[in-house]
Amino acid sequence: MLLELFPYLSALLIEEVERGPDQVVLRTRVQAPGAVCRCGQSSVRVHGRYIRRLRDVAVGGLGVVIEICIRRFRCENSACTAVTFAEQIAGLTTPHSRYTPLLHGLLTQLGLALAGRAGARLAAAIGLCVGRDTLLRLVRALPEPEIGEVEVLGVDDFAFRRGRHYGTILIDMATHRPLHLYDGREGVDLAAWLQGHPEVKVICRDRSSGYGEGARIGAPQAEQVADRYHLWANLGQAVEKTVNAHRSRLPEAPEEPANTPDEPQVVQPPRELKIVTRLREQHAVAHELWEQGMSKAVIGRKLGLHQATVRKLVGARSADDVVAKSLQRAHIVDPYVGYLHRRWNEGVRNAAQLYREIQELGYPGGELAVQRHLRRYRTGRGHTPVAGPKPPSVREVTSWIMTHPEHLRDEDADRLHRLRERDPELDRLTLHVRRFAAMMTGRHGDRLEDWIADAEQDSLAPLASFARNLRRDFDAVRNGLSLPHSSGAVEGNINRLKMLKRQMFGRAGLDLLRKRVLLAG
Repeated sequence: MLLELFPYLSALLIEEVERGPDQVVLRTRVQAPGAVCRCGQSSVRVHGRYIRRLRDVAVGGLGVVIEICIRRFRCENSACTAVTFAEQIAGLTTPHSRYTPLLHGLLTQLGLALAGRAGARLAAAIGLCVGRDTLLRLVRALPEPEIGEVEVLGVDDFAFRRGRHYGTILIDMATHRPLHLYDGREGVDLAAWLQGHPEVKVICRDRSSGYGEGARIGAPQAEQVADRYHLWANLGQAVEKTVNAHRSRLPEAPEEPANTPDEPQVVQPPRELKIVTRLREQHAVAHELWEQGMSKAVIGRKLGLHQATVRKLVGARSADDVVAKSLQRAHIVDPYVGYLHRRWNEGVRNAAQLYREIQELGYPGGELAVQRHLRRYRTGRGHTPVAGPKPPSVREVTSWIMTHPEHLRDEDADRLHRLRERDPELDRLTLHVRRFAAMMTGRHGDRLEDWIADAEQDSLAPLASFARNLRRDFDAVRNGLSLPHSSGAVEGNINRLKMLKRQMFGRAGLDLLRKRVLLAG
């Protein structure tokens, strides 16, 4: 049974088995009368002996140590440079190794899967005592796989440190296997790699100009395909900017409440928020200074505002566009405003009682937030208007526009329909997005030129800017909307790479990350 588990033991004679608290020691010697030198000459002349200890895989939670009495022989070949040599057991020993091949392979796989600390902890749990540095050293010693022939290549970047330090990964799109990993994302490095692989026919990439130029120089014979995911994401950014510019138009007109003789009118409307008043004043002053010919930098220094804030104020057509975000800011009490209004008008004015009531409805906040909300009602004659529907956020409207009509909930589809009826520009924006979606899902890249022309002629500035940028990479975008190739496998490998990178806490170098990305299954 022991020989079936450990076939290499057939070459050994087990003289003693000693079991300790945490390991089993097998004391053995080689049965063969002689050994073969590296020059090929066999010898039976024993020069000396020494004890060699090899660690093997654990059995039953106990470590296994094989002690072998190794003989050193004299080489009888006078032309051999080695005067003496130590015998080696096939399948068990290699020069200078302290692990059996089976344990060496197991520890290597632990290092690939879990890296240093985590791999060492798991090894200890299964009866193997090994250090984290040993695991990393085994991983670094592995040879890199051969690349072979690549016809469809995927290219994308990843961040070592977002905004500062980036790298590039190359993927074989046929097998979804990583091929190469290098520091930087310059087109020159990509071109150098492609020049050594003239068999590449298709290159799937994002819309980075550096990768586009590198692909053109290194593989002029290859078709470049812009990734549809990035195209859709860029379109979504343009849609969000457009909706944000129309933020003040998102709320629906409030319904006129029915006048009842026994319900007194509100004497004083709620006071405007301080931040809203401040934004209105800043918008008026910024536009006045801008019309006087001052630059945005000068206006920022004069008003004590950041240049980004000045650009937002000057670019807004009216103060409502600036304050809309503050007015629509989500608050933890918002889902329970209708209930609070109804109970207040019924005569319940105690904030603590109302807080306990909405707590039973699932309110997760504190009582202070409820008190602050009710404070605005105490300046009138005790009543407040019925709360109108909360306007949708920019993200919600963007999601409605970017979602297929058949996948929208009925409630969201109705709200989008009413919004399109109120705002003709958002109606045109929705039509542009749905035309692009039909072109992308139906692989109608031949319609791209017409779509770009229509978007450029429209008054929607963010969408027109997106359309103009498509012209800079027109061929790759058209291929992305026509060919079946996609960068989905690249994005999957990027996610896996991020997991491996974070697993090492940023302390390991590129060489170790490269080995794990290329070799880990």
